Amino acid sequence: MKNTYSYLISLILLLSFLSCKKEVSINTINIIPIPKQLKQNEGYFEINNKTKIVYTADNDVERIASFLSIDLEKRNLNPQFVTFDKNIKLKNVIYLELNPQLDLPKEAYKLSITNNGFHVSASNAAGLFYGYQTIKQLLPANYSKDLAFHHLEIEDVPRFKWRGMHLDVCRHFMPKEYVMKYIDYLASMKMNSFHWHLTEDQGWRIEIKAYPKLTEIGAWRKETLIGHHGKGTKFDGKKHGGFYTQEEIKEVVAYAKDRFITIVPEIEMPGHAQAAISAYPELGCTGEQVDVWNTWGVSPYIYNVEDTTFEFLQTVLDEVMALFPSEYIHIGGDEAIKKQWKSSKKIQRKIKELGLKDEHELQSYFIKRIEKYVNSKGRSIIGWDEILEGGLAPNATVMSWRGTEGGIAASKAHHKVIMSPGTHCYFDHYQSEDRDNEPLAIGGFTDVEKVYSFEPVPEELSKEEAKYILGAQGNVWTEYILTPDHVDYMIFPRMIALSEVLWSPVEKRDYSDFLKRLNVYREVLDREDIHYAKHVFSEE
Repeated sequence: MKNTYSYLISLILLLSFLSCKKEVSINTINIIPIPKQLKQNEGYFEINNKTKIVYTADNDVERIASFLSIDLEKRNLNPQFVTFDKNIKLKNVIYLELNPQLDLPKEAYKLSITNNGFHVSASNAAGLFYGYQTIKQLLPANYSKDLAFHHLEIEDVPRFKWRGMHLDVCRHFMPKEYVMKYIDYLASMKMNSFHWHLTEDQGWRIEIKAYPKLTEIGAWRKETLIGHHGKGTKFDGKKHGGFYTQEEIKEVVAYAKDRFITIVPEIEMPGHAQAAISAYPELGCTGEQVDVWNTWGVSPYIYNVEDTTFEFLQTVLDEVMALFPSEYIHIGGDEAIKKQWKSSKKIQRKIKELGLKDEHELQSYFIKRIEKYVNSKGRSIIGWDEILEGGLAPNATVMSWRGTEGGIAASKAHHKVIMSPGTHCYFDHYQSEDRDNEPLAIGGFTDVEKVYSFEPVPEELSKEEAKYILGAQGNVWTEYILTPDHVDYMIFPRMIALSEVLWSPVEKRDYSDFLKRLNVYREVLDREDIHYAKHVFSEE
């Protein structure tokens, strides 16, 4: 009887314990861009107040660990930091392992979740950072939810070297703080290149100490076009402008570097130069004083080809290269209207003196001369696909925007290529055919599905030629995008779709599955109060 009584008491206590035990909600596996390999195993691990962040002794890894710590602190956890040594028991940990001896490509990582916790390993810090971004996506968007995770194994590596986004801050200036936020967006999607468009007809946005008028005069326009060109075109009558000081540029470059993003600055030439010419009229072909342009389109004002103009550009590039450590400097080269070259007797004499056939060959001479200078500083140039006209500079990388034809031609000539065709990668286009319910855009129609369908390697290329395709990027031109909030709307969720195109294997891509994962990621966009296009979610 006594044994029976003891048994009943034990049973009651057990049932009472089980009834009080918290039911754990295990988070779904939702990762964008989708990893190369992912295997879910039985069991789960739960992060708690005793979970430690263990990391390899390295400045980059310590910074990644601090990013992760901030994410956990938002969930009311205060994880202890521990530098790894062989005596540490790797139990109830998130272990960030940097090991150059691992047989993993640059930017690749492995991630496993077991009873002992998370283990992320990589052969370089960038790979470890991308592993951290995967952990961040595994964390629930709701800060109050349980931190329980399925056991799993991930092996992941990006498909392309260049995974980028562009931002034009010349048509409408964007504050430094937003540019840094934009960099965070790129990092969250495992992108690694930020193309910063800094000079234009409508505004010069970077401080050049040797030429202060570039920002004193060239950074400001008197007014801005309202809406599209057409009958009864109107202007707002408001001065618009702004620029980044060199100290601000350094701050942004360092911020990007900490997130393994390279900033590629664009300094436009020979066209798109009206803001510079407004500051220094002697740089133009007519010598006349002009205003910073207050409208959109392509200005006819173009740099002349005097030695003094090249000296100006070289000095500008010297200051730019001192600020940006990137391998590449983008020099534009697009939409250079040559009417002023054709009508200038001085320019025509120069064409004959150089033994050139026409203005296209003069532009090629211009680009090649600039390239030679940039190469002499240990850097390389990128230009839009118009730099193919008249003969491509020997070492130039081509950014193909007028379709893919320029990229195909450059690849076949064994030049490096970044694909950015307007058909799929211009995020200033409308993203719904219902324009009445869309904010103003330049035109066109590029929805999420079209972006997701993009294939950066044209089928016309042989396997050898395809090796010259570095990757691709999305472009955001801001003629009709006035605010950071509007930029957010134009890039989300299209940038998310592009990230999967550039990171994930072709065979892994499935639009229906992507939409399901995107619908989960939408919770993050809502939590961060990001303005995004919601109509895509009705396509589920």
